[in-house]
Formats: sequence, structure tokens, C-alpha cells
Amino acid sequence: MKIFHRCSVTAFTLIEIIVVIATLVVLIAIFLPALAKQRSKNRQIDCANNLKQVGLSFRIWPSGSTDYYPMIVSTNDGGSKEFVNTPEVFRHFQSMSNELGLPKALVCPADKGRKPADDFLKLSNSNLSYFLGVDANENLPQSILSGDRNITNGFAPTNGMLLLMTNQPVGWTKEIHKYQGNVALGDGSVQQASSARLRDEIVRNSDLSTNRIQLP
Repeated sequence: MKIFHRCSVTAFTLIEIIVVIATLVVLIAIFLPALAKQRSKNRQIDCANNLKQVGLSFRIWPSGSTDYYPMIVSTNDGGSKEFVNTPEVFRHFQSMSNELGLPKALVCPADKGRKPADDFLKLSNSNLSYFLGVDANENLPQSILSGDRNITNGFAPTNGMLLLMTNQPVGWTKEIHKYQGNVALGDGSVQQASSARLRDEIVRNSDLSTNRIQLP
């Protein structure tokens, strides 16, 4: 005599499927903004590390006199002084190719408008995320040496040059770090700063009445 066993098949009902989908949607809505925020924070940290490398390169760059950065030294002596007040900001960083190591350090990972050059011979402003503070000096530890290019003083730059003064609306634009930015100072340190903190930094910089920066 054959005995037949009835197999019980359990299926999800339509309501159960809808509940599962709704739960997944809620979880995604909760975690995606947190992941995006963390990703943005990680990029800013990587950007700060790039600027630390830039600051260190300025400090160890060889010159005929201590406390001199390449933008103060003539091209005849390996510097980049002749490129101050020109659009070719990359020339200053190009003069430090040995100290920087790879051009990748000159591009912020959050800067979608720029990509690293293959090598320093091909370097141009399009491979550069960072401005240069042409008045920075190792003897002026709070002077602004470099930082994210999305900086503004509320006015259009003149031939790529901006003046950062205490009586101007200095700050960051929305691009790159969304109204935030990183700044390397004359002593080689790097600060992650809001627009308000950036203005405070300029006020504290009592050694200079203006900070001239070249934008790439």
C-alpha cells in the first residue's frame, strides 16, 4: 500500500512582500545619507593629507637660503618667482616635483573637475586642486600657504589672483567640500575649516595685511 505525503509549500502573501520591500526602503533611506556623509568626510581627510604632503614639500624644498619657498626664488635657481602674477599656478608645484613624489598628491579626491597628471612634465592647472599663497613664509607660521581651490573673497579673481583681506567676505563655495575646505599654513600644518574659521584665520594672521593667492 502506497502512502502519499502531502508537501506543504509556504508562500509569501502580497502583504508580506510589501512589508519586506517597505522595510528595505526605510533601511536604505536611513543608511544612505550616513554613508554619503562618511564618504565625504573621508575625502576631506584624504585632501588634508595631500595638503600635508604639499606643506612638507615646501618646507624641505632646497633653496640657497633658509625660509625661502620656491615662489620667492628665481627660476634661474630652480624656483618659480617669475610665475607669480601669471595664470600658470602649476609652475610653483612643478618646481617641487622631487619633494612631492607623484602628481596625484595635487588633486583632491572630492574635486570632480580635476584629475592627476601622468607626470610632472605634463602638469597643468587642470591637474591641480590647490591654490598657492604667494606671500607665505616659514617665518610667518600663520600665513596661508595652500588650500582647496574653491575659495572666494566675493569677487572675481584678477589674472587668477585673489586678495584675502579681513574686510572681505572670504569663504568657501559649495564645490568640492560643500562650504568647507582645507588650508595649509606657513608652518606646514593643515586645518579643516569652515568659512567662519577661515575668516578667523585671516584675522589672526597679523603679519600680513593681505594674503595673495593664485588660483589654478
